[in-house]
Amino acid sequence: QVQLVESGGGLVQAGGSLRLSCAASGSIFSGNVMGWYRQAPGKQRELVADITFGLTMYADSVKGRFTISRDNAKNTVYLQMNSLKPEDTAVYYCKVNNGGRIYWGQGTQVTVSS
Repeated sequence: QVQLVESGGGLVQAGGSLRLSCAASGSIFSGNVMGWYRQAPGKQRELVADITFGLTMYADSVKGRFTISRDNAKNTVYLQMNSLKPEDTAVYYCKVNNGGRIYWGQGTQVTVSS
């Protein structure tokens, strides 16, 4: 079993920055895929970025503004979000694919004011 605890969301003005963290505990495999998704009101949940073995993937809408990273010693994945836009407003969820089993965090709200 894996537990995910997210932190770092909040309210920020357009152009500002936030850093999200997601700490995983439990039976963690080193080669798992960790990532961030988001869901805005009335929209489907979408991939923001993910990382495994140092390989990263980003949604086109966040390329050049967001950076995903992970600390394997702490089983933690981060999402540095810069140049935030109002359209980035959403609940952000951490997701871990741990040996084929999927786990989701509880979500953290990010609100970007114009």
